[in-house]
Amino acid sequence: MARGRTTTVLTTRLGTGAGARPDRLVVEEPLEVRLDDHVVATTMRTPGHDYELAVGFCHTEGLLAGAPVRSVRYCGTGPAMQTAFNVVSVSTGGAAPAPAARLQRTTSSCGICGTASIDALLERLAPLKGPPVAPDLPALGRAAAEARARQELFEATGSIHAAAVFDPGTGAVSLVREDIGRHNAVDKVVGRLLLDGGLPATGRGLFVSGRASFEIVEKAWAAGFGLVAAVSGPSALAVETARTAGITLVGFLRPAGANVYAPEPSIISRAAG
Repeated sequence: MARGRTTTVLTTRLGTGAGARPDRLVVEEPLEVRLDDHVVATTMRTPGHDYELAVGFCHTEGLLAGAPVRSVRYCGTGPAMQTAFNVVSVSTGGAAPAPAARLQRTTSSCGICGTASIDALLERLAPLKGPPVAPDLPALGRAAAEARARQELFEATGSIHAAAVFDPGTGAVSLVREDIGRHNAVDKVVGRLLLDGGLPATGRGLFVSGRASFEIVEKAWAAGFGLVAAVSGPSALAVETARTAGITLVGFLRPAGANVYAPEPSIISRAAG
């Protein structure tokens, strides 16, 4: 098992209730991901569900190329304790193409996006089939509330993101993962779905607790989600990508309302009707 996901430090409180007091902080450590013994990336993450993160990353970045995952393990070059459980090896038995290493270390606020354009995405991802998922505000609200209620690390630290899989029709949440990087939280849920045989995520929604960046939409597209709902807003490229993919993209989700950015309004109206 990886080391604890939170740690406690002594802080000085200013203002009301001033004085020294303990504070719980979320842990951030590097994770090296290997695919068939090739180093493909190092990302800063919150320890926990590391196998899911590694598998999800390999899938959403197109590194598996359809090859099945045969095994996942810590390290792969020796005892896991020697690398402090910060190296995960994904194996396809050589069925996946030899990957190119992403040598830069990424921060928790920025993922590892190896795609420079929507055209490049279209070379490996086809637009989703069928009509777009019609957004339902009560269902979206229920999904956001349930995801928030299941964020144990956020409750303890107040400084971590979440991604959740939900039913767009009912808002029922089936899976929640947390990480200091919102892109890692998404990879964790995608990895869990892949290991359980749950991809593509046709007809399901992806909720994210932060903003909807291009990379979040890219990962949702790779996993087959029909809807992405975010607490914050999207980027212009995220909207363009969602419209190209056929993903319904919702931002600024609040109990009283939300903005629907994709598909375009006329298409949403036809789907709702």
